Parts: sequence; structure tokens; C-alpha cells
Amino acid sequence: MPATPLSETSAGRSQPRAALAESPEDSEQLRAGIQSVEVGFALLDALSHATGALMLRDLAAAAGMSAAKAHRYLVSFQRMGLVLQDPVSTRYDLGPAALRLGLASLSRIDAVKLARDRMAALLAETGHTLAIAVWGNQGPTMVHWTEAPQTVPVTLRLGDVMPLLTSATGRCFAAFMGDEGRDAHRIAPMIRDELARLKKLPRNGLPLEDVPLSAQDVQTLLEETRRRGLGRVVHSLLPGVGGFCAPVFDAQGRLALGMVVLGSVATLDTDWDGLPARAVLRCARQLSADLGHSPGT
Repeated sequence: MPATPLSETSAGRSQPRAALAESPEDSEQLRAGIQSVEVGFALLDALSHATGALMLRDLAAAAGMSAAKAHRYLVSFQRMGLVLQDPVSTRYDLGPAALRLGLASLSRIDAVKLARDRMAALLAETGHTLAIAVWGNQGPTMVHWTEAPQTVPVTLRLGDVMPLLTSATGRCFAAFMGDEGRDAHRIAPMIRDELARLKKLPRNGLPLEDVPLSAQDVQTLLEETRRRGLGRVVHSLLPGVGGFCAPVFDAQGRLALGMVVLGSVATLDTDWDGLPARAVLRCARQLSADLGHSPGT
């Protein structure tokens, strides 16, 4: 009969390895412990989605458990600083430990990396070329590019700076960086300069229906971009090319980057309610949520 393998203990004595293996009871307790964490987290998750502090009954209902069960978890969470209870109103809210965890997580997020990680799924859904743009020292700048197979090549390169008024990317940045005065001091002069250049362009064959030529045109364009939630162009920057750019916001409500989908107007659905527009907007909104952004921030 073969000898049972030995293992060193902390005291230096050898024991059969079988004696160190988890018993079925240990495994069952481990599974129960993990489940308890998941159940308790439902309370923290409910508080994170609430607009303010909650009464016990409302918090328990939001987490899908009884008030008595919720209270047991909340006692432990208060000891850990994850939850606070107002002594006057008796309402519960997230505590300082929850805030520290959230801030630590946000400080380690790389927005561009997160966006790049979503590109494969978005490419599979849309079937069109995708890009990521961030604000550079000269304007919206392409920093990542994923070209779809079997599509018409688009003559744009990494590092290209997009015009504010005749590209989906530029319109997205102009609309959402300058919204309600935020960063308007940077955007407004650039828009004025670009508008002046557009007015001087020769009119031979330009699709002027999608090119603003007055301050009123620009205002109308940016208002529609904000209302739709993303920028769009059809022919404006490159003849035969259309595209959309959806904004991704960080936890402070600042525009972190733009998610771009573009392609030939012969194959890209340029309708506001078409699949490319809906897909890139949905992806951008999920990225914003992952970065800690809440609508209205």
C-alpha cells in the first residue's frame, strides 16, 4: 500500500495532506459565507442607486429582503463604516468607508483602456470602423482605431485632430464640453475660427446641407447634438462617409472621451435611430456609468 504524502505544518511536523484538505462541512460554510456577502451587498448597491438616505423598510424592499434581515447586515456595515444611520431621521446612507472604496476605484480607472476593451463587442454589433477620441491641446484627437473588415478604408490616422463643426467627433466635443458654459472659453474661439474658414470654402460640390455657415446654424447644430445625445455627420468631413460620436463622461461630469463609429454612407445606417447610433450611444453610456458618472452630474 503506497504511503500517504506528507505536508509540513507551521510547527514543523509532518501530516498527511488528506488531513489538510477541506471537509465537506468547510466547503459548505465557505459557500454560505460568500452567499452572505452577496446578499449583504444588495443593501449597499441599493444605497448607491438611491437619490438619498433611506428608511429601513424602503432599503430592505429595494434589496429584496425583510427588514429584520436587512437590519442584521446594517449593524455590521455600520461597524465597518460602510453605512451610516442618521440618529434623528433613522435613515441609512453610505458611510465614509464606502466613499474611500469608491474614490480608490475611480482613481485607478483608465477611461481609454476601458473603452478599448469594449471595441471588439461593439465592432461585432455594428460591423463598422470604430475609434476613440480625447481632447488634445489642439482639439478632439484620435487615439485609437479599430478598422472593420470588408469596409471602405477611411483616410484618417491616429493623432488626427478632428474639426469641431464638420466631424461627428468635433460636434460631440463642441456640444458637450461647451454645454452650459463648461469649457466654453476653450470651445467658443475655436468654433468662431472654424466657422470663418467654412464661409471661405468654395461651393463647388460641397454638401452644404450638413455644414453650418452661420452662428445660428452652429447653435442649432449643437442643440440637436445635445438633444440626440451624440454627434452625427453625413458627407460633411469626407464625401461619402457618415459617422456618429457618443460622449463618455467621468464621475465629475467632464467629457472623458468620444466613442466613434463611421463608414461609407452606402452601408452605414446614418439614421438617428439606426443600429450604429443606438449601439455606440449605449456603449458610451455604460462606460460613463463605469467611470462613476450619473446623469445630471
